[in-house]
Amino acid sequence: MFIASWIWGAAIMLCCGVWFLLGRRRRRQGEPPLENGFLPYLGCALQFGANPLEFLREKQKKHGHTFTCRVAGKYIHFLTDPFSYHALTRQGKHLDWKKFHFATSAKAFGHGSIDPAEGNTTENFHQTFIRTLQGNALDALIEAMMENLQYVMLQSRTSKLQPNSWVTEGLYTFCCQVMFESGFLTLFGKELHSKNDTNQPSKQANERAHILNALENFKEFDRIFPALVAGLPIHLFKSAHSARERLGEALLHKNLLKRDNLSELVTLRMFLNDTLSTFDDMEKAKTHVAVLWASQANTIPATFWTLFYLLKSPEAMRAATKELQSILESAGEKISLDGKQISLNRKQLDNMPVLDSIIKEAMRLSSASMTFRVAKEDFTLHLENDFYHIRRDDVVALYPQLLHFDPEIYADPLTFKYDRFLTEHGGEKTDFYRHGRKLKYYYMPFGTGIAKCPGRLFAVHEIKQFLALILSYFEIELVDNDVQCPSLDQSRAGLGILQPANDIDFRYRLKCL
Repeated sequence: MFIASWIWGAAIMLCCGVWFLLGRRRRRQGEPPLENGFLPYLGCALQFGANPLEFLREKQKKHGHTFTCRVAGKYIHFLTDPFSYHALTRQGKHLDWKKFHFATSAKAFGHGSIDPAEGNTTENFHQTFIRTLQGNALDALIEAMMENLQYVMLQSRTSKLQPNSWVTEGLYTFCCQVMFESGFLTLFGKELHSKNDTNQPSKQANERAHILNALENFKEFDRIFPALVAGLPIHLFKSAHSARERLGEALLHKNLLKRDNLSELVTLRMFLNDTLSTFDDMEKAKTHVAVLWASQANTIPATFWTLFYLLKSPEAMRAATKELQSILESAGEKISLDGKQISLNRKQLDNMPVLDSIIKEAMRLSSASMTFRVAKEDFTLHLENDFYHIRRDDVVALYPQLLHFDPEIYADPLTFKYDRFLTEHGGEKTDFYRHGRKLKYYYMPFGTGIAKCPGRLFAVHEIKQFLALILSYFEIELVDNDVQCPSLDQSRAGLGILQPANDIDFRYRLKCL
């Protein structure tokens, strides 16, 4: 037994030695400084995953603004100088923004490749999203979301709402349930019911139960999403795999056809799936699971952080309430509980610079997105004051949290300042500087360039709608006004808005209107 153990130990040490000598990349002349890490394949993945911001700051201090790290089998060139960010967007000839996203989507959601070059589909997904989430299509989404938010807040959750009675629950739990249910109804419509159906309340209750069940499946799947992006197969996570399959079943085309008021996005995607792809029924459904995840995974935590900071800042709450009252008065909207809903259109929502600033500041403090491009070929990357040779299939990346937490750009960067994105005259502030130079890139929770999140406008509008309705219909407060801000869950670093490490109790009740 001892000899066998010794032989295995020696074999492992030999393999590690061979990797150290032969498997580690050697830096070539003209390439960025290189960090291979000490672990085969993983490289620097564990250190990066533990605290990406501190890891990158440490390497920046050691190597300067540009350096290379091996992370989970990939060589990633990090650009940390904001004045060099434009290099990523102007190198379209050499850098591919689609390859990483297409591969990640297929791996995580379980559908076939959506890269037209692979032959499964000829749909241009990015153009589909632009067409159905921006422009005139955005107006219809905003109108539907406004209606669904009020339905969920005031009717769907009526069992919790009693006159003059406080309801206490977790703030993240509340935001998660309200935004998921409202967003699901907005994108995927409601079950078809006859207007004369006497059993409609019971059917509405059943539908809500189905949506909340979908939420539980969503959370189970979302919990292991970072592992899927890192390359681990979903079959290692039995419950998450089952949850993803159940979500796919719910979004099969035959089930979606039983629903009314489907969004233009889902209607068009169903049509293009049926006419331009060779996907089977479940693969088509899993492309809708991808849409569901993209619509919720970052919007829910962004909503939480915005409302949390609003509750923690009386000054911000007063400013937001004043702005909302002014908008409602100018729109002739009166708040009541008699069934007449508030209606705020896109133009009115766009005229809320205070809420805009509050949302931006909350997202600045909680965003940890990463922008990727994959090198199509060996090429030379020209930066503002330098140039580097990049190898084919290497990744060039930006980590904007470095930008968002830079004290040279944002004074007291860890402090929430509701008016940070407001000018002294109350308009939108767009002038930010570093070392006396104006920045083109200063706020990047949604990425940049052609790969910038196509749903960003809808995401911000739905958070505004949520806040406007919460402030209109409810009295809200933290259970403990001195509660500390929860830390950021770093396990999702690189994927967007980070979730809180723990929930925060708050309470709410209907206003006496």
